[in-house]
Amino acid sequence: MAMIPSFFDNRRGTIFDPFTWEPFKDFPFPPSSLVSHENSAFVNTRIDWKETPEAHVFKADLPGLKKEEVKVEVEDERVLQISGERSVEKEDKNDTWHRVERSSGNFLRRFRLPENAKVDEVKASMENGVLTVTVPKEEVKKPDVKAIEISG
Repeated sequence: MAMIPSFFDNRRGTIFDPFTWEPFKDFPFPPSSLVSHENSAFVNTRIDWKETPEAHVFKADLPGLKKEEVKVEVEDERVLQISGERSVEKEDKNDTWHRVERSSGNFLRRFRLPENAKVDEVKASMENGVLTVTVPKEEVKKPDVKAIEISG
């Protein structure tokens, strides 16, 4: 039968604190240094999306990537897809690694573009590790207003 934590832990003689409880501390997880970094994805690929009067602008921080390692596509008419891959650094037998924190692997982000997006005119550029994707917007047609003279 599973143990449900109570407010008083008889085993330790302490009061249970739900804010410091670590439910997985007794599980036999391998240390993070043993987890393969080859399959870890860019889960932290941050992308900003702003809308200006003329366009939708996406900016992604992709440090260390070349433009050849990044793909920008529009699929299903209005879905902007940004993807890429960072290769694992080649290991030399003579090297001793003390820490591996940079991620490698694939990333993929998708954004549904609004109706006013001109998907045939998307432009992308990359400078200093920042990808900028610009999606122009259709001009909003202002309704023709005709003044009507009021008689009487």
